[in-house]
Amino acid sequence: MKNTLLGSIYLILASSIWGAMYVVVKIVVEVIPPLELVWIRYLVAILALLVIGFITRQKWRIEKRYFLIIIAIGIIGNTISIVAQEVGTMLSSAQMGAMITSSTPAFMVIFARLILKERLTLKKGLSVCLATIGVFLIVGVGNLDLSSKLGGISLLIAALTWALMSVLVKRLPSDYSQIVVTTYSSLVAVIMLTPFVLPRLHAINISEMTHPTIWGGLLYLGIVSTAGGFLLWNRGLQMLNASSGGIFFFFQPVVGTVLGWLILGESIGVMFWIGSVLILIGVLFVIIEKK
Repeated sequence: MKNTLLGSIYLILASSIWGAMYVVVKIVVEVIPPLELVWIRYLVAILALLVIGFITRQKWRIEKRYFLIIIAIGIIGNTISIVAQEVGTMLSSAQMGAMITSSTPAFMVIFARLILKERLTLKKGLSVCLATIGVFLIVGVGNLDLSSKLGGISLLIAALTWALMSVLVKRLPSDYSQIVVTTYSSLVAVIMLTPFVLPRLHAINISEMTHPTIWGGLLYLGIVSTAGGFLLWNRGLQMLNASSGGIFFFFQPVVGTVLGWLILGESIGVMFWIGSVLILIGVLFVIIEKK
């Protein structure tokens, strides 16, 4: 009972941290462009993960046959997905970012079928259909301007690539520490982004970066969201089964939507709620199917 309660608290904290992340990105991206923001975020995260890894005495050795999977995780999940996520949040809203990316568990069904050869059941098929319709309702219906629609498409790309990355992680041995995997995949992202970021760093206004809101946001994204969020999530899943853990993923869009409304003054339309409900039902189908 104690482990179940503690595990639930860990998962709620992790999901809430990721929900608040979209509000932080929305604020920081006004000063630091998305590409540079992802690069700086991972530099901070790598330092935090290395410190945590050495304190907890992690085993850093990875077998050669898993190198390509780690590189693929770094490129698809830590680079393409996160850049798309932050571009999408910049162009749209924190609420849209939190909600559309919450469709990730449903989209994992597609890649699990293609890569892991998992059986595609009726409930899984319905989950993908509902999540897809929900995303299109949020992005393509209503009085959204072109920027918000492009942001929604970018967030959809982020959800799809994160789903693909999440399935690829299952190809790694279960005894590999997520701290180690996250550190190496983050390093791949830094290496990939460096040639594009370095020529653009001079354009960032350093004086604006010294504002407490901006550097505080960078520390939040690097240490709290990336390093801390993963640690809390993985620790929570060790105390609960994976299917039960998936339910706590819903705290992400709820926190993102509420904070976007409270802090950024973002409005919430009817179509947003209709699309959101369809996405959440779709993800619930995946969780029920796992059980």
